[in-house]
Amino acid sequence: MITKNTKIHDTKNLVGSLPAVRYVNPKYLYIATANARCPKADIYIQPGDHVDSCQVIGMRHAAFFDQPIHATCSGTFVGYEKHYHRNGKLTDFIKIENDFKDTLDKNLHIRSDEEIAALSKEEMTQIIKDCANVGLGGSSFPTYIKFQTDKPINVILVNGIECEPYITADHRLMLEYPYRVMEGIKYTMQAFNCKKALICIKSKYKDIKAVYDQVLKEYAGQGIELCCVGNYYPQGREVEMIKSATGIQLKQGELPSNKGIINFNVSTMVGIYKAIKFNMPVIKRFITVTGDGIMFPKNFRVRVGTSIKELIPLCGGYKDPDVDKVFILGGPMMGASVPSDDCIITKTVTSIIILNKTNYKEEPCVRCGSCVLSCPVKLEPVQIMNAVKAMDKERMKKLNPSRCIECGLCTYSCTSKIQVTDYIRRAKLLTKL
Repeated sequence: MITKNTKIHDTKNLVGSLPAVRYVNPKYLYIATANARCPKADIYIQPGDHVDSCQVIGMRHAAFFDQPIHATCSGTFVGYEKHYHRNGKLTDFIKIENDFKDTLDKNLHIRSDEEIAALSKEEMTQIIKDCANVGLGGSSFPTYIKFQTDKPINVILVNGIECEPYITADHRLMLEYPYRVMEGIKYTMQAFNCKKALICIKSKYKDIKAVYDQVLKEYAGQGIELCCVGNYYPQGREVEMIKSATGIQLKQGELPSNKGIINFNVSTMVGIYKAIKFNMPVIKRFITVTGDGIMFPKNFRVRVGTSIKELIPLCGGYKDPDVDKVFILGGPMMGASVPSDDCIITKTVTSIIILNKTNYKEEPCVRCGSCVLSCPVKLEPVQIMNAVKAMDKERMKKLNPSRCIECGLCTYSCTSKIQVTDYIRRAKLLTKL
């Protein structure tokens, strides 16, 4: 019987209950000159220059915003190297040799509670912009742009759902740094003059609930609550989370601010806390290294710019080293595949999943309809696939592939092992030409 797929085989229990391993001082750090949103950059330093931790060393340029580039350690700029970025492409990285002194940039300073209470929304927005805060759940969307909305905000949603399989980086952050999460929420509520915030987690996360039930007692009367939502995929999708938490149904492409809602990833909240309190950009983050291709899956607290290669030995090395591996940066459903472990942890890398390669034989489509039943945005994936095969652009446009959120459920549910999501990605590109 063909049914709708919302439950994904998961292995979060491999690492979710283990404290994160600290690995914050590698010999070399690597900072990407460009990313998916900012294809161009100006670099302000030359090989041989000394840099301080959190120093602005360049500026990335996008179509409608610029983004400062910060050093994530103190040391010497060695030169440039190419490594794989989370977008799956070889990218130029600035290589910095760590001097292990962690000398901080002179612009960093601790703001008192009184100073923070006096900050306006505009001032907070500028601080967040200068610290290059972005969505740390993987979106990399600049946080300051969300802060610029002129719509009244009635509720702030904090996304701690982490619904993709394998990943438990946000899970560990919520357990290990609950007060940083709470302070980030407080600052955000202040900026928007908002009286209500909901921390959204899956209802099965009993350990997180136990911690925040206790922590929230210290923030009683401040309008912050825990909100337990469904245990399905893709519950972490913006539209799904908003509906589950508030009952409000957004239209496809509608901005949540139009409904008085704004949402941030839980790691982004910690980034906001560090920016407002210390004037500090994100230089460290939690990351999950997991999958059946390594010996001991673990969560790590690492410095942004760390090479994935350095974490593999800390996980006991590869399991079945003679078997080819699949490397995925981000979640297995929506992450990017890279050809090797020669990749770098950027701000928005939540995980690297290492799997023993399995060769699946793709079978002809049997028109079972599982992809249609499972699509959260009500597309007809098999019809889009057939239009791509026939190179029928008019048909593709009528099927509206641009609505696809690339959740991967059509591929996951396909009984014939067809890479349906790839066909829809192709349709998106072809209809733009």
